[in-house]
Amino acid sequence: MSDIQSFLGKFADSFKQQTLVKLTLSNKRDKEAELKNVFVKPVQLKQGLMLNFVYRHNTKDITKNYSADEAQAIISDLLNNTLSKADLFTTAGDIHLTVYPNGKTSVVNKKATINESPIAQHNREKKRYVGNEGAANYLHELGITTADGKVKADKQDKYKQINKYVEIIDNVVSSSNLPDDFTVVDMGAGKGYLTFALYDYLVNKLHKQAHVAGIELREGLVETCNDIAKQSGFDKLNFIKGSIDTAELPKADMLIALHACDIATDQAIHRGIEANSKVIICAPCCHKQVRKALEPHNALSAITKYGIMEERQAEILTDTIRALIMEAYGYKTKVFDFISTEHTPKNVLIVGVKQDKYEGVKQDALDKVNNLKQLFNIQYHHLEKLLGLTA
Repeated sequence: MSDIQSFLGKFADSFKQQTLVKLTLSNKRDKEAELKNVFVKPVQLKQGLMLNFVYRHNTKDITKNYSADEAQAIISDLLNNTLSKADLFTTAGDIHLTVYPNGKTSVVNKKATINESPIAQHNREKKRYVGNEGAANYLHELGITTADGKVKADKQDKYKQINKYVEIIDNVVSSSNLPDDFTVVDMGAGKGYLTFALYDYLVNKLHKQAHVAGIELREGLVETCNDIAKQSGFDKLNFIKGSIDTAELPKADMLIALHACDIATDQAIHRGIEANSKVIICAPCCHKQVRKALEPHNALSAITKYGIMEERQAEILTDTIRALIMEAYGYKTKVFDFISTEHTPKNVLIVGVKQDKYEGVKQDALDKVNNLKQLFNIQYHHLEKLLGLTA
């Protein structure tokens, strides 16, 4: 039995046993093709349990529902002819299949990153942090909901992700010594999904005296988001044109940077430390700087022999050093996997809360950083350079 056949069998079993969370198909074989991704999820319809397919093209999305047998045949055809990567998420475990141009395949099995199926979630009322009580103008303008306030089928993942982010930030706010009139800065705000949702939750639901600023380099997005904020009556929300490393920031009691690529995450953490932010929240994306610098001269060199293992080691090392440096500057820091999305099978979140009894840079944390650098024979970590800890 081929890896593709085995993968399809496990997909079918997960649907039958109702452990299926979702399936993501990606990495188009023909780079000129219009179809980019296919997202598959179980859906409860009047005719019974079906599989919902969202076909994402360059300029449009198409949604269709299929039976289990139809779905399996379609997925088989896509993997053999159109898309070369499949990420299957079930409550029993995650399976990642890659089909290479030469026809060879690889399968990676991981622990489950999601512990409840959408069907179980559907049958239980869940607390929603975003979009309740009719504050849906911004959700509609951002393309999350229809005109009547329903979340679009192809935006369900995004909506859940935003809710999860706001839930995490809510927990941080409730456990942090933030002033009554505090400012949140969202670095690299993009289309503003989280920025709007967070403002809505903090101001309209928690009734905090919060100011929220989104920093975004693309002028068009800044103008659009400011227009939506004005239409929504969000008086203390604004978007500012600028880059993470150079933008002129307002007071930043809480600094957030989600999916800032490579050293942009370090730039965001640096800005937060320099601003003496009480809370820093980062979701790192790619770790090129450390990966390129890895040159262990000991037994660890065996790890760097294999590309995928080198990549994972670079991720672990980069984010561990970030967390240690934040601890050195007085932040109680946590690092954890928090949610999966259609873009990546995992997301690491680094959350740092400034401690009241900060008495200067902690050398023991920096010593741990230096030990790791020596172990992996890297000269520096970019965050160190930004903070002037190394030449």
